[in-house]
Amino acid sequence: MKKLILASQSPQRRKLLKFLGLRFAVKPSRVQEVSKIKTTCSALVQENALRKAFDVASRVKNGVVIGADTLVYVGNKRIVGKPRNLKDARRILKILFSRPQWVYTGVAVIDVTTGKRIVDYEKTKVFMISLTDKEIAQYHRRINPFDKAGGFDIEGWGSIFIHRIEGCYSNVIGLPMAKLASMLKKVGVSIL
Repeated sequence: MKKLILASQSPQRRKLLKFLGLRFAVKPSRVQEVSKIKTTCSALVQENALRKAFDVASRVKNGVVIGADTLVYVGNKRIVGKPRNLKDARRILKILFSRPQWVYTGVAVIDVTTGKRIVDYEKTKVFMISLTDKEIAQYHRRINPFDKAGGFDIEGWGSIFIHRIEGCYSNVIGLPMAKLASMLKKVGVSIL
């Protein structure tokens, strides 16, 4: 099997890959993410994922590099990123409680040996129920909101206020696994 390299420090992405029993190295990208939508959310996350994957691919001799970028979109060209502090995390959650949002993840796979690259994205619609200020404070005592787009998790405590989703569950965690498996297969890496 080809060596897999994750171009991300995301604990959620590492957890998803480990869950499948995949062996991989972690080499974080050093590129600055583009944060403004020029055309579409899907184009933005794909551009960022590819930039991250290219950066890491340029620093390794062989293997398959996986780059990813996730954002939460609430409409009117408004992106919700990772919170800067607890006040920002509370503000973001209140926005997300007010209406459904889309979670976009761009994924880029580069086979360093052959130069083959594949870029795609996934989007999932998320519906939440509101929490009180006290409940939000308790939630933030239990999870770290600073390493997640939107400042929430779906696989842990966040599951108590995520009413439903339309689309890929693992995408909301940070890496659409069905999409990734299909992409890896195209560069000769079979997960099963």
